[in-house]
Amino acid sequence: MTASRALARSPMGADTRKFANLELRGLKRDGSFSGYASVFGEVDLGKDAIERGAFRKSLAERGAGGVRMLFQHDPAEPIGAWKTIREDSRGLYVEGMLAEGVSRAREVHQLLKNGALDGLSIGFRTVRAKTDAKSGVRRILEADLWEISVVTFPMLPSARVQNIKNARWFRDKETELVRAMRRAARMMLTETFR
Repeated sequence: MTASRALARSPMGADTRKFANLELRGLKRDGSFSGYASVFGEVDLGKDAIERGAFRKSLAERGAGGVRMLFQHDPAEPIGAWKTIREDSRGLYVEGMLAEGVSRAREVHQLLKNGALDGLSIGFRTVRAKTDAKSGVRRILEADLWEISVVTFPMLPSARVQNIKNARWFRDKETELVRAMRRAARMMLTETFR
């Protein structure tokens, strides 16, 4: 990415860079995994929601090989490579591989297996968005995807590791029940206080 591209302004007149959550699934012994970098329509802690098709243009131009896999959004900490990034009916689906020869990637792999680290997050520049005046939610209609990171705290609390193969930590039905209860409470609040 060139410096001029990194400093491009959104149609709203201000640079907008955003980090959003990612859901990681199926970490394997070799460091490969898959999951959803974004779930369409879900509002994050920053009151943003990614809309279906938001990454279409960026992915066509950049492809999976042009999106970096980082640790904690730090450009000095690449930890692997993305093999597949695509939009489907649910969200932004990804498949990646942690780099075996990189010490930080080995650490991240172990932390993921132990449950000490379980979030992922996308870094992007907003190209086109609209904000709902009533709710304050910004709908991202088009975004330029730069990187996807393994993080400690994702913007969307429900974006967490759900399934790690060959790991010995417990975080299944009970955690998912708590998540489902939180989602239901948020929906009820949204419906009740419109």
